[in-house]
Amino acid sequence: MEKELIIAKIKQGGLVAVVRAEDEKQAEQIAIACMAGGIKAIEITFTIPGAERIIASLAQKFDPHECLIGAGTVLDAETARTAILAGARYIVSPYLNIDTVTLCHRYRVPIMPGAMTIKEVAECLEAGADIIKVFPGELFGPAFIKAVKGPLPHAQLMPTGGVTIQNVSQWMEAGAVAVGVGGSLTAGANTGDYQAITDTAQAYMALIKKAQSKGLAVPI
Repeated sequence: MEKELIIAKIKQGGLVAVVRAEDEKQAEQIAIACMAGGIKAIEITFTIPGAERIIASLAQKFDPHECLIGAGTVLDAETARTAILAGARYIVSPYLNIDTVTLCHRYRVPIMPGAMTIKEVAECLEAGADIIKVFPGELFGPAFIKAVKGPLPHAQLMPTGGVTIQNVSQWMEAGAVAVGVGGSLTAGANTGDYQAITDTAQAYMALIKKAQSKGLAVPI
């Protein structure tokens, strides 16, 4: 799948599910539950032991037109290459690492480095980031997105951390192109309640689609 189409699908879906699981089986169950709730992008973090095996398994099982499997908590180019070879369709990092950006450009894989100041956002833009992960989002709130887009209206921002059912509409209204959601979405896995994940995913997607339909989110 072409890089531009992957970026468009992430923005169209509006939500990337951040999966931190205990093992491969749990990660797959979370992914399936998220998909059942309408989520089209799953981020497998490299905090999971054997994350590359999970990425490879999910990438083989799911059609990328139905669900994009990506890699998160990617700290360096070596890990990014491992993830890409395993089948990751996009790479997410908590901060900007130029070598990682360069490698992703080489393979034409979308790269989403993290930033927490307007200077860091500008540096991500200059480095060629496709989408910028505003992280940790809970330290700023939706007003940060609106503030950044004043001087940098072309910045494609995806807050991660601190995004909840209660404030997801505010993030989208402020100009986020998508949101990254972890624990507030996947908490049901801790008790084996995967239906709760699906129900929560549906609630998130309904709010995001409502914001998009009103033209409140940044156009795709």
